[in-house]
Amino acid sequence: MPHETPLITTLVMGFGLAFLFALIAQRLKLPLIAGYLVAGIMIGPFTPGYVADLGIASELAEVGVILLMFGVGLHFSPRDLMSVRRIAVPGALAQIAVTTTAGSLLGLLSGWGFGAALIFGVSLSVASTVVLLRALQERDLVKSERGKVAVGWLVVEDLVMVITLVLVPPLAGLLGGVAQPIEEGAELVAQVGIGPIAATVIVTLAKAGSFVAIMLVVGRRVIPWILHHVSQSHSRELFRLAVLAIALGVAYGATHFFGVSFALGAFFAGMVMSSSTLSSQAMRETLPLRDAFAVLFFVSVGMLFNPMILLTSPLAFLATVAIILGEKALVAFYIVKALGHGRDMALSLAASIAQIGEFSFILISMGVHLAIVPAEARDLVVAGAMISILANPLLYHLLDKRATRKAATTSDSSPVDAASS
Repeated sequence: MPHETPLITTLVMGFGLAFLFALIAQRLKLPLIAGYLVAGIMIGPFTPGYVADLGIASELAEVGVILLMFGVGLHFSPRDLMSVRRIAVPGALAQIAVTTTAGSLLGLLSGWGFGAALIFGVSLSVASTVVLLRALQERDLVKSERGKVAVGWLVVEDLVMVITLVLVPPLAGLLGGVAQPIEEGAELVAQVGIGPIAATVIVTLAKAGSFVAIMLVVGRRVIPWILHHVSQSHSRELFRLAVLAIALGVAYGATHFFGVSFALGAFFAGMVMSSSTLSSQAMRETLPLRDAFAVLFFVSVGMLFNPMILLTSPLAFLATVAIILGEKALVAFYIVKALGHGRDMALSLAASIAQIGEFSFILISMGVHLAIVPAEARDLVVAGAMISILANPLLYHLLDKRATRKAATTSDSSPVDAASS
């Protein structure tokens, strides 16, 4: 019977075990995410017993990413994005370059080819928006300056990853994998005398640019108008349905017609909806579903984890974790300081990006599928992601304690300063 209803069985097992292990994690004073990850390990293909459908779990997790990014867009207007461009754009690009280099060196030392090492390095360079937003939302920092910079930083990383994901298939042959045919649109562009690689880049940028232009020009007017029209029906159910239809519809259309990721499509849908006076109500209506599907995201991460990598490649595993938690954080810290910002901002950014997630899995899995990357690289990425996801709440906890001590020191010194003055 369970095999006849894989979707229902996956939902039941995923939510049920996530709830059980989250309760245990709470009793042990660990992050709830730890319970979700353990639940995924329990129903994954690398542990005995029931094995959930990984394809279904991944698609359900993708819905969580869509709803989460849609919520970020509701809080993040185009003006906010432009206000942090001076730190987010150069900072994110520099951090990606340094981390990609470090990861590539590790891949080469592991005996992989250049293409495999490069994809492995890029996979370690991009942080998870899901993990970041949970930390920011728990501390009500999404609208703060630190929150805007962190989100803007990750948006830049996501844009880089979108271009990377489009370029990898046509470049698979050069990277040491199975050569793939280029898209029909790129073939037409290449016929005018431009090389296939340059044609692919041009088509990719043109598609992404067209999507952004349509959302900022047309969507910015149409989406708020739809919400306003639906709100006049005074039906909360209809309003909720309209919000979900817009979020999922735009995300799907962005991927199907423009080659943009689901996550970025949903982000822009939320961003243009933020101009509506009903954006706060839209956020409230999607909150329960967003939280529920975000749990499935972490369960799906746990399902990918192969514990044997800890025994077969212990040094490579430790080096991977060191790059994610150490190198990335240090690079971000010093980049932010070099750009003229204070220590608090630098520490916040360092904690924000000291983890990896959804885009890392997509890229490394694509590399394995195209025979560019060995399975060992995927296992290292997933293992590094699990450790960094578990460690991220602890990093923020240390920042919270530092802020508390700083506030206490300031309040204690104020009366003395006042008396001396």
